[in-house]
Amino acid sequence: MTGAPTGPKVAPMTPELLLHLALVLVPMILSLTVHEFAHAAVASMLGDDTAHRQGRFTLNPISHIDPIGTLLLPTLLVLSGSGIFFGWARPVPFDPVRFNRRIRMKHGILLTAAAGPISNLLLAVVAALLLGLLPTNEASYALLSTTVILNVALFFFNMLPVPPLDGSKVAFGLLPDSATPMLRTLERHRWIGPALFLLVFFFAGSIIGRPIMWVSGEILQVFGGLR
Repeated sequence: MTGAPTGPKVAPMTPELLLHLALVLVPMILSLTVHEFAHAAVASMLGDDTAHRQGRFTLNPISHIDPIGTLLLPTLLVLSGSGIFFGWARPVPFDPVRFNRRIRMKHGILLTAAAGPISNLLLAVVAALLLGLLPTNEASYALLSTTVILNVALFFFNMLPVPPLDGSKVAFGLLPDSATPMLRTLERHRWIGPALFLLVFFFAGSIIGRPIMWVSGEILQVFGGLR
């Protein structure tokens, strides 16, 4: 996920706006697909075949698209001219009870959760490398540079330690066992997670906006040779 919606006004449909919509939706769908596939792949390597049995261990975007979060909401945000994008895919299910016993369950959850954001960071690097290695025109440059920024944003946003974001599961795996009762208490109070997420939804942009642009710029410069 990335960003937060602002501005309800919808711009009239024009060829330029359609192009802009494609330049957002294509990397959005690709990035969310890679993100969810990474969760499934790591869970599978740890012994859990839940995603495979449910047809989610795939890079086919159709298996991961959420009609509202992947298509409708990003489209409305582009049409509103807010300049801020937000979206999500269908979460890949995994069952930590099925993890093999060579790893602690909490650490398996950590690795599975972290795989999604890390895959986005790697995809940002790949997009920057393509910019540096391949001849590009205005459209392909816009597509690849948007892919870099979007994936860096997905990395930062999803690593925030707020349920239901991946960062909350990463934090759970890093905290000492003595913190488990506190986490269980938070889970029992089901309103706490959604309340924190709403705060992140509306205010995360001001917190992680600058790091996103700085890291994106560094990736484009180092791997894409852009200055």
